[in-house]
Amino acid sequence: MFRHTKHLQCEAKPEAPDALYAMKLQELIGGAYGEMTVTMQYLFQGWNCRMEGKYKDLIMDVATEEIGHVEMLATMVGRLLEGAPADTVAEAVKDPAVAAVVGGMNPQQAIIAGGGAVPTDSAGTPWNGKYIVASGNLLADFRANVAAEAQGRLQTARLYNMTDDPGVKEMLQFNLARDTVHQNMWLAAIEELQEDGLEGEIAPNALFDVENQEHANTIWGLSDGTAAAQGRWASRPAPDGEHELRYLDQPDPLGGPASAPPPDPKLYGTFAGPGGQGSAKGASKATKGGKGLADKVKDALE
Repeated sequence: MFRHTKHLQCEAKPEAPDALYAMKLQELIGGAYGEMTVTMQYLFQGWNCRMEGKYKDLIMDVATEEIGHVEMLATMVGRLLEGAPADTVAEAVKDPAVAAVVGGMNPQQAIIAGGGAVPTDSAGTPWNGKYIVASGNLLADFRANVAAEAQGRLQTARLYNMTDDPGVKEMLQFNLARDTVHQNMWLAAIEELQEDGLEGEIAPNALFDVENQEHANTIWGLSDGTAAAQGRWASRPAPDGEHELRYLDQPDPLGGPASAPPPDPKLYGTFAGPGGQGSAKGASKATKGGKGLADKVKDALE
């Protein structure tokens, strides 16, 4: 059960309208690393968690907080759009959709939301449920959560430097702080999972006896740059305590040519093998002229 309260987590009052910035702020709502993503990611991680207790409660705490972040940003977008586009623009351009574009507004904010936020990124791309990670393995999920918070904080920091509005900056300062604590929280939760012996079966140590151990230690150097060999990761015990990392420069390929099999004739794929376009028969047919399309197709199928 969820219960909504009318108060925002943090104030969201810009000093002045700014339609262009409202469009930019959409990234923090519906972008791949926006608040809609982490909201749904944490909710589904919590709902999929098979173990009652501190980890599930933590996930649901943060998931519920993130719902409030979406609300806060949507409120800010609506207030940034208040009075935008400017009256002078609206007077000069009678079509409100065109006026929205000229004024810097995302036209979907005007056409679809009536001057409010939409579930899209800053380019108008709709939010996608494929953005979320909720695997049921807490270690794998918590690692994904650290990355999501890091990317979200990076984008928030960039947007912070794109505005001079003190009201917007105050809200983003709050967002930056929450991203900071969430990164540290997930890192701490990863440590505790490992201490509790709950790191899971797939990440990091399942099927060590099945995988090809010959290739479980080598870092393949496959680019012209060789500086990666200078990193400490190139020659050290692996973090899992089971392997010994070493750098292998320009390893030989292990497989043969990446050749696809001949296509099914009914799929009409281009093929230069026996009976295909590159055969002698196919070449002789290609030299014939004066035939209609049906005859040429018939010749090609003979």
